[in-house]
Amino acid sequence: MAAIELDAVSKRFRGVLAVDAVSLAVESGALLALVGGSGSGKSTTLAMVNRLLDPDAGTVRIGGRDVRDEPAPALRRRIGYCFQQIGLFPHFTVAENVAVTPTLLGWPRERIRARVDEMLALVELEPATYRDRLPAALSGGQQQRVAIARALAAEPAVLLMDEPFGALDPLTRDVLQERFQSIRRALRVTTLFVTHDVAEALRLADHIAVLDGGRLVQRGTPAELLRAPANERVARMLATPRRQAEAVERLLAGSEPPA
Repeated sequence: MAAIELDAVSKRFRGVLAVDAVSLAVESGALLALVGGSGSGKSTTLAMVNRLLDPDAGTVRIGGRDVRDEPAPALRRRIGYCFQQIGLFPHFTVAENVAVTPTLLGWPRERIRARVDEMLALVELEPATYRDRLPAALSGGQQQRVAIARALAAEPAVLLMDEPFGALDPLTRDVLQERFQSIRRALRVTTLFVTHDVAEALRLADHIAVLDGGRLVQRGTPAELLRAPANERVARMLATPRRQAEAVERLLAGSEPPA
């Protein structure tokens, strides 16, 4: 059974079809990346999984259960969520930010403290150094590490990520992508990951779903998409990381770029 299922899910805004009968399944422990241009429906699709938006048609299931079978706040407490704007509470310490969901779930104080320290260590922020700092005292990369720790703190089986590394400089982004991939695989968290960066999707994802105009136009492994793009639009999308890789290979080989 898939951990996340979308069955013919659609969403309209002011009569405009933003997501058009999208069906997807994410297997337990896998990362599926949603890619596509601006307005393709990526973030809207993601938002329907934890009921930030409800679909106008179709069904979303987590662990085989319709997400509408429980109140939205209760659903969100068992789903990790991490996004580009980071969203740390500015007047909470790092430890208080990471502890938000376990506290709402009523975990005992000692269990929360232990989990906070465990999560900070996992994202390579020394608990003794960082737990009492405010977000304003952290770099952008450190804040995003705290956001990842917070998303994972309540031991969710499912993690939603919306452009989580998009605002970071290239070096920090590369480091965090690498660290996140290690954490995700170690914890076997099922992840739905929205990105406009096709190279990021190719690097991180087990499967990629391409959206265009609200419709699912292709789904496959990174290798399958590179080998056989479904249409010219998907081929153009994949052309950029391919050109970048070829340019690096030419530089390493000491050859001149083509005229």
